[in-house]
Amino acid sequence: MAKVNKEDALRYHAEGKPGKIEVVPTKPYSSQRDLSLAYSPGVSEPCLEIEKDASKAYDYTAKGNLVAVISNGTAVLGLGDIGAIAGKPVMEGKGLLFKIFAGIDVFDIEVNEKDPKKFIEVVKAIAPTFGGINLEDIKAPECFEIEDALKRDLDIPIMHDDQHGTAIISAAGLINALELTNKNIEDVKIVVNGAGAAANSCASLYIQLGAKLENIVMLDSKGVINKQRTDLNDRKKPFATDRTIKTLTEALAGADVFLGLSVEGVLSADMIRTMNQNPIVFALANPNPEISYEEAMSSREDIIFATGRSDHPNQINNVLGFPYIFRGALDVRATKINEEMKVAAVKAIAELTKRSVPDVVSAAYNLKKISFGREYIIPKPLDPRLLTIVAPAVAKAAIESGVARKTIDNWEAYDAKLKELMGRDNKILRFIYETARQQPKRVIFSEANHINMLKAAEASLKEGICFPVLLGNEEKIARIAAENHINLEGIEIINLRHDREEKRRIEFAQQLTAKRYRQGMTFEDAYEKMYERNYFGMMMVEMGQADALITGVYSKYADTIQVAKDVIGFREGLNHIGAMHILNTKKGIYFFADTLINRNPTHETLKDIVKLTHSSVQLFGYDPVMAMVSYANFGAEPTGSPAAINKVVQEIHNEHPEIVIDGEMQVNFALNTELRDKKYPFSKLTGKKVNTLIFPSLSSSNSAYKLLLEMGMADSIGPIQMGLKKPIHILDIESSVRDIVNVTAVAVIDALMEEKKKQ
Repeated sequence: MAKVNKEDALRYHAEGKPGKIEVVPTKPYSSQRDLSLAYSPGVSEPCLEIEKDASKAYDYTAKGNLVAVISNGTAVLGLGDIGAIAGKPVMEGKGLLFKIFAGIDVFDIEVNEKDPKKFIEVVKAIAPTFGGINLEDIKAPECFEIEDALKRDLDIPIMHDDQHGTAIISAAGLINALELTNKNIEDVKIVVNGAGAAANSCASLYIQLGAKLENIVMLDSKGVINKQRTDLNDRKKPFATDRTIKTLTEALAGADVFLGLSVEGVLSADMIRTMNQNPIVFALANPNPEISYEEAMSSREDIIFATGRSDHPNQINNVLGFPYIFRGALDVRATKINEEMKVAAVKAIAELTKRSVPDVVSAAYNLKKISFGREYIIPKPLDPRLLTIVAPAVAKAAIESGVARKTIDNWEAYDAKLKELMGRDNKILRFIYETARQQPKRVIFSEANHINMLKAAEASLKEGICFPVLLGNEEKIARIAAENHINLEGIEIINLRHDREEKRRIEFAQQLTAKRYRQGMTFEDAYEKMYERNYFGMMMVEMGQADALITGVYSKYADTIQVAKDVIGFREGLNHIGAMHILNTKKGIYFFADTLINRNPTHETLKDIVKLTHSSVQLFGYDPVMAMVSYANFGAEPTGSPAAINKVVQEIHNEHPEIVIDGEMQVNFALNTELRDKKYPFSKLTGKKVNTLIFPSLSSSNSAYKLLLEMGMADSIGPIQMGLKKPIHILDIESSVRDIVNVTAVAVIDALMEEKKKQ
């Protein structure tokens, strides 16, 4: 995990617009007529309709996709009772997670009231605004009273995630762990260390799934909750055991399952050794578990171990559940989140773990193939399939249990709708960074005397995505860094012109000469080129002394690409290379190619671009649905680029039937599925949403993506090089710092994939 310091955290929250969420209009507002419809007098019409039928609020307002994240700040993370306003950054953060993972809008509401009865009245009074309420960071036992009352009195989904989120995710992990160890939930002995809101909810849900109450032992800070104690509240009494044991050590002897929701360090390796065969240990205290991963794994070989941390296998993370549970509940206008819906979520999450894991998910964590087993009992948070697996399961359970006010008849259409949500599409950049952080690589920044390159190198190191190597004069680089307050501590600088690099210059020149002598390269020519940053840096990559290279922030593109061809060369079976940009728009992710390299691509070049783009889109976890665009549709123009594209498409259909592609077609037909299907029902794209556009020339592709960027209609990642044997990525001139860091993360993934091919 990338380390976060105080300064970075405060800067993140304060820079630009303070906070993490904002309200964005969803209707036109540019004309007087628009404003008249949005407010007076037009707004009176939906008001009157809702007055007659309150359910119409779901049709005419944002209620059906709006969740309140509500807290009084009495149990904020590990900070305790810090007050309502101090908890606001957490509630905003929860809102951000709802949006990016499930496309749900959120108002965070901090209520300055600790009296549970008054708090309940406040929430009930504002409830008509929302389609659902997520209670957050409210201390026990008040949280039980609050949730129970709101669930009883309101007709919208209510969930205290601190309780039920942990219960749902841990239950899914438990089901799978029991399957792996051939144990039945009805038979296992379970020890729950902790008796707060989450522990109570976990134990109750485990019983709902079949665990026997008499097989559960719960402990609080005073020891085992047994019937001899006289200090138990109403929430603890149901879990009081008849056994006379008093300590955790006694409780664990012969136990099958340990669930820790307590504090660091209370569990020891010796205690685990006294447990039954194939012990299941969920140590979920945050930020540090009841026992460290290393100590737990060394205690015995047959252990299945999970924590709440992302840097170890089997992370029990609430984000696997709450966005998708609310998504399913909202989509059927459920009146509550009931036990059937929670159990459906548990089973859906558990079942997803057993499915074949896409390479994109495996790559995001360590590039080893992930499969159901002792180190994979729960899905990874970045698995894009969670939305389309968990939300429908919850929605179906709501319908079947009678709490849904709306049914879903076309589940395929619902699946397509979920895939189009902004939340899923926004995962791509998180995937890129998370993948890079798992195995950061050595990346050369060749133009290190450019301020944006230096800032990007600093940021990349802070993000934990690579180990930067700067090429240039160390004194000049140090001066630029000092003038611009750039911290280069821990970053290597290589002055390729320095005498100490003579041995390497000679070695690189010899290797390049051996590679290019039939193209007229002499040793003298090659040796002179080793004084040039791009040649020297790319030879470092070619010789395995670095993993990737970033350049192009001021170099002439044509010169740089020629160096890459000379030093690195094309991938096997290809005669051309290309570049792709990823465009993140309000309508989802789109891939554009070729956006940088081939000015007027020939027939064969276009075929190579299609194949390169197809494999590159798959690398980022998407199924490519490709349209080759031009100014005419399907044979309407027998000359020029339409004719060239027509020929390419026919050959791709014959030679690579697995590639979903069609054309030639105009952009509006490519992107408008209904229009295309009606006009051209014979297309191979019928019924499919296009996510990849192949352009007939550099002029059209470059103009298209830059137009979207300048008009504020998209964010971009790229350019992403396609077709070179090794990760050399050439930037747009004057790329921003963030653009360079994004491409650096892509370069690391590229290097990881190259490494994987050799394994």
